Amino acid sequence: MSDVEVQQATEVAPVEIKRIVVPGEVLAEGMDYLPGEGTFRDNNQIIANALGLMIIRGRLVKLIPLSGKYMPKRDDIVIGMVTDITSKGWIVDINCAYHAMITLRDATAEFIPKEADLSKYFNIGEYVLARIVKVTSQKLIDLSLRGPRLMKLTGGRLFEINPTKVPRVIGKKASMITMIKEKTACNVFVGQNGLIWLNGNEPKGEVLAVNAILKIERESHLSGLTEEIEKFLDEGLKNL
Repeated sequence: MSDVEVQQATEVAPVEIKRIVVPGEVLAEGMDYLPGEGTFRDNNQIIANALGLMIIRGRLVKLIPLSGKYMPKRDDIVIGMVTDITSKGWIVDINCAYHAMITLRDATAEFIPKEADLSKYFNIGEYVLARIVKVTSQKLIDLSLRGPRLMKLTGGRLFEINPTKVPRVIGKKASMITMIKEKTACNVFVGQNGLIWLNGNEPKGEVLAVNAILKIERESHLSGLTEEIEKFLDEGLKNL
């Protein structure tokens, strides 16, 4: 996109410009624009480094990836499955290339004796909602369940979406996920790693919530998505 094209487009939509771009595509030219997430500067050009939705807001050019693996970050809330138990704690698969660890001190506020049967707390195959408290340069990941709403997950439904679509599912100020919770009467936890757990009063409400989230994943690049999902939920509620 040339300076002239950006300027013309900005005159039409001064707040936000969106379009899907591919890796290596030139997004803007000139020093008036600043490279944001998912982009880099090459001399006078700002270039995409992934397939995604380009957004220009004012001078900032950034990219929302449409695909990709989860990369763990400190303070992320994730859902993981316990895969092994050691003398020091629990090994957890958090849907990325690196496994995570829950140590005895981060598992619960109560004291756990060294000789305790750790499977009574979290057994292999069980799922937890946890917070990442440390990611080292060697990608050693520590989790904690000491905090509000962090827990072992029992019952309910668990499914997976592309981690890059999680912000769209949550929405601005959690508006999207709050709407889904309220309309379907479901308790929903969205992990930054793309795993989602929900539990509702009625199976049909759970199915509607799952289908709405999967619809967001498929159509995350479209504008007016909040209104579309609200319409989808209202239509689905008529059939419950």
